[in-house]
Amino acid sequence: MLGGGVLADRLALGARRQILDRGDDPRGVFGVAPLEPLEPRVDALPAGADEVDEDREVVDPRVPLGKELALEPLEPPDHLVHETPDLGDLASDREHLGAQAVPHGRFDPCRHRGLELRGGLGERGDLLARALQGRLQLGGLGPSGGRVGDSLLDSFESGFVHGRRTTLLRPVDATDLDYDLPSELIAQTPVEPRDSSRLLVHRLETGQIEHHLFSELPDLLGGELVVVNDTRVVPGRLRLRRSTGGAVEVLLVEERGRGVWEALVRPSRRLRIGERLGAIELVEALGDGRWLVRLEGEPSGEAPLPPYIHARLDDPGRYQTVYAREPGSAAAPTAGLHLTPRLVARLDPVRVTLHVGLDTFRPVTEARVEDHELHGERYVVAGAAWRRIAAAERVLAVGTTSVRVLETVARTGELSGRTRLFVTPGFEFRRVDALLTNFHLPRSTLLALVMAFVGVEETRELYRTAIAERYRFYSFGDAMLTL
Repeated sequence: MLGGGVLADRLALGARRQILDRGDDPRGVFGVAPLEPLEPRVDALPAGADEVDEDREVVDPRVPLGKELALEPLEPPDHLVHETPDLGDLASDREHLGAQAVPHGRFDPCRHRGLELRGGLGERGDLLARALQGRLQLGGLGPSGGRVGDSLLDSFESGFVHGRRTTLLRPVDATDLDYDLPSELIAQTPVEPRDSSRLLVHRLETGQIEHHLFSELPDLLGGELVVVNDTRVVPGRLRLRRSTGGAVEVLLVEERGRGVWEALVRPSRRLRIGERLGAIELVEALGDGRWLVRLEGEPSGEAPLPPYIHARLDDPGRYQTVYAREPGSAAAPTAGLHLTPRLVARLDPVRVTLHVGLDTFRPVTEARVEDHELHGERYVVAGAAWRRIAAAERVLAVGTTSVRVLETVARTGELSGRTRLFVTPGFEFRRVDALLTNFHLPRSTLLALVMAFVGVEETRELYRTAIAERYRFYSFGDAMLTL
């Protein structure tokens, strides 16, 4: 018996030969030379008797009759991930490494995109996978400290990934961080009361700019969870003298161990290891004016005010936030200086800790912003605090230091350690949805972070507006809120 396939082939062959015999197709209607006969084909034989069970169902001939088949449902492998773009183009062509929605079965209350680009220019690429997968991580931010529990981190990553687009298509020149500021706009003293400072409000979605007082902050928010940095500034500016009578200034930057500190010492050139300067002993020269020193007792010097503040600070407490708790900073997280106890009570903020080092305020000297190096700062976040942060629909970071803590933990899952996270334009924010900060110095890493959040040209326009409106700048100056 011929199969249906063979019969069709023979009919087609006969029709072609009739056309060729009549000469109607000198080159071949079917675009072929005279046809070669095909190999005959036959249909498969029907199943044998031993392959049909009593219900007339065909079974596998390798399975003996009467043996029951056990079929297990197919499930996706644990670590299957969707194919990702080539990460080789991450730095030069971020526009085409966009997040693509992928189906997944996890609860996603915010309906965010399923695959998010992690990382920014100047940091390693890191993709977060979604459905049918575990996490895919290419690179990280540092050694392990306290680790967020997997279920907590999973729920955060599943439902609360920040999806702001970025418009940066090139590396950032340090000149992008330049602007001209009249010297009279550099605030020399803090205002009284703290919340009487001015507040420039910028709406991200519309670009709208509003002018308010800081005391109006709670009424401007739309339910954001407020996160503050509760570090306390160490009175670490020590004015000392050598045995020869020469004046030396020591600025304690970070405690490295019991009584051992990293410090800036000036003038530094003629100092020698083992020399004593009052309660300070010089232990090791680190270069560039940095020393390891041993301190007897607790720091008892002056508040380390920035060099652009020339007025005397009568109340050292005005260079501390009202919620400062953990001593360890060489500089204040200045965005929080505007908050009063009354505002803190209304906002009910979550506290994190990052001890501010001087690297944060070192000017960018490289031609490309991404080539600037941060040496790192210590941070810690309590587990209960992170649970509130992870569950929040929107988060407002008070100050750039809070931003660095939140974005570090969101990427690494580490609740304590050192962060060298350098936020520059092109960075994809993961857990910060709104930013409250002061106006920062030109060529500073803090200004680069603001530009990363707001946009380079948008930030420059906001600063032009602030200057035109005579806002006060820097540590004791006014504030800006981007929602």
